[in-house]
Amino acid sequence: MDITVRFPGGLRVDAEADGRVIATDQSPDSGGEGSAPEPYTLFLASLATCAGIYVLRFCQARKLPTEGLAVRQRAEFHPETDRLEAIHMDIAVPAGFPDKYREALVRTAEKCAVKRAVLDPPAFHIRTVG
Repeated sequence: MDITVRFPGGLRVDAEADGRVIATDQSPDSGGEGSAPEPYTLFLASLATCAGIYVLRFCQARKLPTEGLAVRQRAEFHPETDRLEAIHMDIAVPAGFPDKYREALVRTAEKCAVKRAVLDPPAFHIRTVG
């Protein structure tokens, strides 16, 4: 997948991927306008939404109820360095959700491709061209 990044003004940075534009901006505290999520927020959201699609598909494949189904994620940062230390995810299941599927649902969420990329990171090759 190729992604092209453009700079439409201020501290906004837009990524175009598959014909769609993903806008980012910095918060007003960081000198931006706050017109879009910060890139790091999108990174964290990609973890939660990736787990979410695995959870949703698991339930749909088994015709399990999805009304009220949710993934709640909390990021834990080191108080001095502000480095990401842990990701906590809770899967809220609807009332009456069968107990026999709870552990399988957790295992399914753990298969998230974004999480796997973080745990086994790719090599980065950055250069200037042109």
